[in-house]
Order: sequence, then structure tokens, then C-alpha cells
Amino acid sequence: MRLLRRFFMRLCNTAARQIDEERLNDEIEEHLALETAENIRRGMSPAEARRQAQLKFGAVEAIKEEYRAENRIRFVETLVQDVRYGLRTLRKSPGFTIVAVLTLALGVGANVAIFSVLDGVVLRPLSYPHPEQLVSVELSPLALDPTLRGMAPDDYFVFREQSHTFQDIGIYLETDSDRDVNITGFAQPERVHALNVTDGALSVLGVPAMLGRIFSRSDDSPGASLTAILTYEYWQRKFSADPSAVGKTIVVDGMACEIIGVMPRNFRFLDLQDLAVILPLGLDRSATHLGDFSYFGIARLKAESNLAQATADVARMIPIALRSFSPPAGVSRDFLEKARIAPNLLPLKQDVVGNVSGLVWILMGGIGMVLLIACANVANLLLVRTEGRQHELALRAALGATRKRIALQLLVESSIIGLFGSIAGLGLAAAALRFLGAFAPSGLPRITDIGIDSRVLFFTLGITLFTIFLFGLIPVLKHAGVRASLSDGSRTIGVSRERHRARNLLVTMQVALALVLLICSGLMIRTFRVLTQTNPGFERPAEIQTFRISISNSDVPDDANVPRVEQQIQDKLAAIPGVSCVGFSTAVPMDGDNRFDNVFAADRDYAPGTVPPLRHLLFVSPKYFQTLGVPVIAGRDLTWDDVYNKIPVAIISEN
Repeated sequence: MRLLRRFFMRLCNTAARQIDEERLNDEIEEHLALETAENIRRGMSPAEARRQAQLKFGAVEAIKEEYRAENRIRFVETLVQDVRYGLRTLRKSPGFTIVAVLTLALGVGANVAIFSVLDGVVLRPLSYPHPEQLVSVELSPLALDPTLRGMAPDDYFVFREQSHTFQDIGIYLETDSDRDVNITGFAQPERVHALNVTDGALSVLGVPAMLGRIFSRSDDSPGASLTAILTYEYWQRKFSADPSAVGKTIVVDGMACEIIGVMPRNFRFLDLQDLAVILPLGLDRSATHLGDFSYFGIARLKAESNLAQATADVARMIPIALRSFSPPAGVSRDFLEKARIAPNLLPLKQDVVGNVSGLVWILMGGIGMVLLIACANVANLLLVRTEGRQHELALRAALGATRKRIALQLLVESSIIGLFGSIAGLGLAAAALRFLGAFAPSGLPRITDIGIDSRVLFFTLGITLFTIFLFGLIPVLKHAGVRASLSDGSRTIGVSRERHRARNLLVTMQVALALVLLICSGLMIRTFRVLTQTNPGFERPAEIQTFRISISNSDVPDDANVPRVEQQIQDKLAAIPGVSCVGFSTAVPMDGDNRFDNVFAADRDYAPGTVPPLRHLLFVSPKYFQTLGVPVIAGRDLTWDDVYNKIPVAIISEN
């Protein structure tokens, strides 16, 4: 109520207050002038007459302040009366009130929900100390594919030792479905999402452990005792939030690890969801070779450094890394130099959000048009309703109500509608966000940061005032001055050409905005329809089921026996009733797998200074293509004999 009061006072009384002040000054001056003239007639000098008049009148500023206080009290009383009258009036028209409130609730609720997504994903900084200093440090092979990004252990060692712009740097290995781990040794065994990091990857984020500690350099050294850090959610679920969990031992993929810490409740490592365990990478510098860009880097800039300086610093160190380590077997140092490896540094927030920000801004713009349409609808309803109340307004004017008084009453009624609509819209937005949290699309980053908080509430207040101003002023401007048109004694309700013009303008705006939204929606529906009818590259996708299998080293220590175990699993799955075929692969279609490497054709000569292009590699079992319904158009499929006898064969795509 206090905010609405301030809004009304500023909106309706700024000019009136100035007029009252001028009128008050004129009346005081006139009174002093009359008293001065009377004193002069009594024989006083003009100066003495003025002084005596002022002494008799008293302190001018005190009288002005008393007058202003009385005006404020009268204004508050008037506002309270208008609110009560507005509530009674709206209660007498429940149909109009419900339609207007629901219309605004839909527009405001949609905007609040999308703004919550925009704020949580795009606008809000990462929840780390001094997030502006955090950068992702990755490299790209410009001569092969500039869109590829990654970090190699050899670069990590050189950057950490010789950087001039980093406080510290760490690398991490995202545990995709292949690298999830089996947790045993405590309660029921389970498979959880894990993350492998160097010690610097956690320290650069600046978030200490809630219990225990984070990794030190000794934890990340080769041959060190195995350690692990738990996330708060996993610690609460698995150990019932027992502080004595620190120091206990869990078995990760058959290896005993000591729990050395628990991260805070609100800790998130970038945008990884459902993270349970953090493990040290334990890279061995003496066994590191060039290449292997399957890691990702994260660094904290020094206070005096910026992104451009860090990029130049990394570019300086890349040749040092190429000279400091030996290439792996089958790859020459010359090949890596021809790949033209270049730095690809981004602010960490930009790396986390990716290209989603543009889509969210577009969505926010479209939802903003929905709010404009809702305001136009409500303004039209208010115009029609106010035209039907002209007799009532005429009576109020005849009883002495000023134009300002009638305008304030109409604006109060509009504000009540806007306030109720915003409250209902906030409730709809909260329900929509709860639904979004339960069924969030996998491509939406920072989903845990989306919610109703103080920033969203302030945004709701802002659009509430905006909507009240937008639809509430139109009836005020059109109908507040009813005295001139109704003082003639006219008792009929007519609609002037000017009011017809205002309503036609509102309808035209609604139709135009709705047409734009309809066209955009039609294009999106058409795109979605085309996507659903696009051939995914395999037959009958609804009949294909996928799941993950991981064979632990503790279960099958000898790698040579892994293919036989896989064949046994394949045969047992194929024997299940209703299963027609089974295959294994390192990835499934359209899962975003990014295993790439250079493929050399033995019978082709490559131009000097060039490197073969990168190709997508997939490791599959026999019957994989049969399971997907993909025909082998030439040659034959793989067999288990190829696997057991290690025959160097491959299947290539038609391209």
C-alpha cells in the first residue's frame, strides 16, 4: 500500500502540489500586504510596517509546513476512501473484475516466469567469489575445426607453471555416461555421477568445503592415497548428514577412497547436475604426452589482468608446451604444429550459458508482446465500463468533485485490478517454475538458479506499475473531465467520435501484436513438425531402447576378457522375450558424442602443410547396425572373431 501511495502521489499530485504551493504563497503575500498597508495608515514607515505585519502573522515556513501536513492527511484519507469505494464498485461487477484480473494474470505471470529464467540463466552472475575473474581456458585446432575446444594435460602443466596472468588454473574431466562410478563399501551399492579434477579446479572457484577440506597438491599427485569429496546432496542422502562421514572410506570402482570433505549446500561445479562425488585426477607429469584434448580448463585471473592479456599469455605458452613434451605414438610433433592450436578463452559464465542467452532474450521479447496485448484488452474493457458509468461520474462532478478527484478514483480502481492481476500472475509464475524444475529441458543451463527471489519480486513490482500506468491512464484521460460534457443535464450515454478512435486504436494494436505472435508461433510449430518428421538415420526409433553398462576393473581385471563378458551380456539380453536384437557402442545417435580424430587414407597423398580432416569415431559391437536397422550397403558387418583375434577392420560411412 505504501508503494502504491507513493506512485499515486507522484503521478497525480506533482503538478497539483506546485499549484497549491503557488496559491499558498500568493495568499500569504496578500495577507502580509494588507496588514502592511494598514500599519502604514497608522503612521508606521514601510519597513517597520512590513516587519510588524510579519511578526503578527508568525513563522511563514511553520505555517506552510502545517498546511502541507494537513494536505497529506487529507490525501491519505481520500486515498483510503477511494480504495474502499473501488473495491465495492469492482465487487458489484464480478464478471468484469474476474476477466480483467485473469487477463492481466496471464500476461504478468508469463513475463515473471520468463524473467525468472532470464535472470537465473543469463543475468545473474555465477555463485562464486569474484566471478568476473573466472575464465574457461581451452584450445582450438584452427586448421582442423575451430569449433572444437578442449584442454590437454601437457598444456595444463605449462600454463600452471609459467603463466603471468593466472592466479591458478585447474582442469577437469566431465564424467559422461561412460565415466559414472560405482560406489560400494557403504550401505547399498549404487552408480552415481562423478567428476575428476586437479586440485586447482576447486581452489580457483573460491568455495571452501563445508566439512573437512578440498584437494591439495599432495592429493592430486601420482601415487597419493585415494581421496574423495562429496557434494552436500549426496552426503545428506547417503550419510544422513552425519559429520563423521569425513574420514570414512568408500569404494569407487573397486578402489578405496577416503572422504576428506563435503561441499556446501549451494555449491555447483559450473552446470553439472546430480553430481555426487569429486575425485582427483592424479596426472603424472613424467608420463604425459602431447595431445589428448579431452579435458577442460578453468582459471582465475589476477586482479590486474584481463581476458585479452590472458589470451595473449596462453598463446605465448602453447609453443612452450609443444617443445616440452613428446608426442604420442603414431603422431608427429609436426602434425600438431600444422593443426595451428590457438587459445580459446571465454568468461566462465559465457562458457556455462553458451548460446542459450539469445534464445531466452527472444522469448522474453515475445512474452513482453503478450503483456502489451493483455494491457490493451484490459484498457478496452475499462473504456467500455467507464462509458457506462458516465451518469455516476456526472453526479460526482455535480456534487463538486474536481477533475483531479475523479481521475484519482479511476486510477485507484485500475490499480486495484492491476494489483490483483499481478498477485495472481505471481502465483501462476511460481507454479510454472515448479513445473519447469520438474520437467526441465536438458539443454537449459543453470536450472537450479531459476526461482522466485527478491530480484523477481522487484521485477514483478515494476511491471505491475507499468501495466497500471499503461492501461489505467487511458480511461482517466478519456473520462476524467466529465464536467464539461455532462453539466448540460444530458442524461443519455453517448460515445463520442474521439472515444471510438481510442477504442479502435487499442483494437488495432491488439490485432497487430497478435498477428506477429501468430506468425512466429506458426513458424515454430512448422519447424517442430519438420523436426519430428526428419529421418534420424535409423529405423523405427520408438522401438529402440538405450541404457548404460559399465564393467568395473574390479569385476574383470583382465582387459582381454572384457569382450567375452560383453558378448555374454549381449546374448542374455537378446534372449529376453520381445527383444529382437542387441548391440553395444560407445555412444548412441544424437547424444552429442564428440570423439573426433584425424583419419588418414593409405592410398591418398596429402598436400604439404595440410592435415587430414577430423572424423567422428564410434566403437561398436557386432549387430549394432542391425539393432538400429541401418543397412550395410557394401561389405560385411563386424563379428566377434574380429574382436577376439584383434583383426584391424573398420566400417566407414557412405560419405
